[in-house]
Amino acid sequence: MLIKRILFGAFCLLLVGELALFAQKKQSANYAEKVNTLIGTKGKGHDISERYLEAGYTFPGAMYPFGMVQFTSTFFTEEKGFVVNQLSGAGCDHMGNFPTLPLAGELTTSPNAMMELNPQYKVQKAVAGYYSVKVRGDIACELSVTKRTGMARYTYPATEKTATIIIGSGINATKIKEATIKIIGPSTCEGYADGGSFCGSITPFKVYFVAEFDAKAVKSGTWKGTEIQSGSGSVEGENSGAYFTFDVSSDKDIQYKFGISYVSLENARENLKEENTAWNFNKVKDAAMAAWNGILGKIEVAGGSADHTTQFYTHLYHSLAHPNICNDVNGEYVGADNKVHKVEGRNYYTSFSNWDTYRTQIQLVSMIAPKETGDMVNSIINFAQLSGGGFPRWVMANTETGIMQGDPTAILVANAYAFGADNFDKKAALEVMRRGAEIPGTKSQDILTRPYLDQYLKKGYMNASMMLEYTSADFAIGQFALQAFNDKALYNTYLKRAQLWKNLYNPQTNWLQSKNEDGTWKKYDEDWREASYRNYFWMIPYNLKGLINTIGGKKVAEDRLDDFFKRIDASYNQEWFASGNEPDFEVPWTYNWAGAPYKTQALIRRIIKVQYSNRDNGLPGNDDLGAMGAWYVFGNIGLYPMVPGLAGFSINSPLFPMVKIHLGSGKTLLIEGGDAAKAYVNSLKLNKGDYNSTWIPWSSIKNGGKLMFQLSEEPNKQWGTSIEPPSFE
Repeated sequence: MLIKRILFGAFCLLLVGELALFAQKKQSANYAEKVNTLIGTKGKGHDISERYLEAGYTFPGAMYPFGMVQFTSTFFTEEKGFVVNQLSGAGCDHMGNFPTLPLAGELTTSPNAMMELNPQYKVQKAVAGYYSVKVRGDIACELSVTKRTGMARYTYPATEKTATIIIGSGINATKIKEATIKIIGPSTCEGYADGGSFCGSITPFKVYFVAEFDAKAVKSGTWKGTEIQSGSGSVEGENSGAYFTFDVSSDKDIQYKFGISYVSLENARENLKEENTAWNFNKVKDAAMAAWNGILGKIEVAGGSADHTTQFYTHLYHSLAHPNICNDVNGEYVGADNKVHKVEGRNYYTSFSNWDTYRTQIQLVSMIAPKETGDMVNSIINFAQLSGGGFPRWVMANTETGIMQGDPTAILVANAYAFGADNFDKKAALEVMRRGAEIPGTKSQDILTRPYLDQYLKKGYMNASMMLEYTSADFAIGQFALQAFNDKALYNTYLKRAQLWKNLYNPQTNWLQSKNEDGTWKKYDEDWREASYRNYFWMIPYNLKGLINTIGGKKVAEDRLDDFFKRIDASYNQEWFASGNEPDFEVPWTYNWAGAPYKTQALIRRIIKVQYSNRDNGLPGNDDLGAMGAWYVFGNIGLYPMVPGLAGFSINSPLFPMVKIHLGSGKTLLIEGGDAAKAYVNSLKLNKGDYNSTWIPWSSIKNGGKLMFQLSEEPNKQWGTSIEPPSFE
């Protein structure tokens, strides 16, 4: 007993010392420098399945937190230079407007085939808000951003006397139809282009662009196709652009800056004027990194290795990329009705990958940036109101792409409210939720909010994977009605609908399956979108107890989970756990419902250790606009937002000895992991009281507090099993 007291006292002294050091480091921490933007930019191989499904699809260049501009080379066509817009981990070719590339000497052949220019990037530095590479030998390229503008500093080698910078208007990272560029003077140009394609579909929006150099060109012109037109002031159409040639015999630096808008050239010009008036690249870079320091510092971690810390802050960084601002400095934006609107007192956002982000990212952003999240929710409500009355699933600029399935935005809005964002029109939100869930034919633009809704309502069964998404959305709508309006009747109505998942259970196979319209069973492996029947089986997060009882109890469920996790590297349609796929995100925590929480604790560490790394191919799948990044953050801090629309977390052991979360409420949640090298939870205290549950309500920690884990090398098979986590019948 004396030895234990001595050891405990030593631990307390060590912890006090760590806390003091933690506070000192906070004063000078440069979180932007802890980010490695190269993580996720490459795949694990070169065939098409690895390229799309086993790559993070992130980009390495500079962006601002939730900013309009992403100034970067791209994952999939980096040979085309530095583009002005990208999405983090969208998983297919998209956007990539107005690529620019510095070249040595004069332009002697058309850049029509820009891919043949072979920039040969040599990365010098890739951190949050700043990207530095050398291209085509020794041309140094430094990139940074403001919210709506980008800036570059190109430095030519001492031996160069002449330099050319090309800007593609009709050349894009994806195929475009419409483009134009005009040279306004010896150091300025402007133009517009359509947004290219997204996952093979044409996007109808336009991107407007104005650009300036800090030096006067000695020669300029345009090109189209294989033809160069020296002295030409404008050009239109595909495979076209402008070039500027400079004398760099004395001054080797050329600074370049641009502003963009999705409304007009005038607004792009105003964005540039308001956000970047001077020619001071270092000031822009420092401001961008300071902005990242501010928001990345909302979560402080200590005690991990440098490599682990870099991964953590990189994934947090990816979580804060989107949705991104779409309104200009004057408040104007193009709405879902293709008309210009104006927002005042807040920002209007776009880039909503809601089928992905409702599971993790929106909860994280709501916790640490609730005001911004509320503006995002208002934006998606506005989109619905202007586009037919239903929520969209996947938005780019002012376009509903219709990608993916289910009714994810209803869940996203409910999750945002549950985890702290309440500065949005809740009455309008519920109206839109209900319209999409109750009225067949409701659309967002020309895309149905809920396909097959009529059959779902009348017969209670349909396509299984789509229906499971609907039942989760129904549960979330009920939770939102209860939490925001105390509407118990509506809550009960939607809770009852959420239980329709039971109609998909086939007792002959002991699995969930799709049904034909006449009620007969489809084949067990039919109708599973980007996953298998084994992946989707566990997608009843609001009633796992009911699911587990249905198949024979906790031991049966535990055995089925054990078999499922024999592999954690499966591709979308294989019958094991796919670490890089959203339908699988919550499954590791299901052991907490099956009576074996120690297996969750070990499994999360196994996934993080094996499937993630501090390398360019260090993601197991598409980042999907921060969905995967947020999964990594939650997995590391030991709290996972498991149940749609329900404010609370399923618990695993934290992977850092210390985590400090600065909540949007202004309060601080401290998570002490102790010896985080040990995998298993031996005990847990919430503030000063013992805590013996694998579920913790958000209400218990939303005003701050302390979670103190005691971890061990051997599993404590009793901890967390006496109190069952929530399930709703």
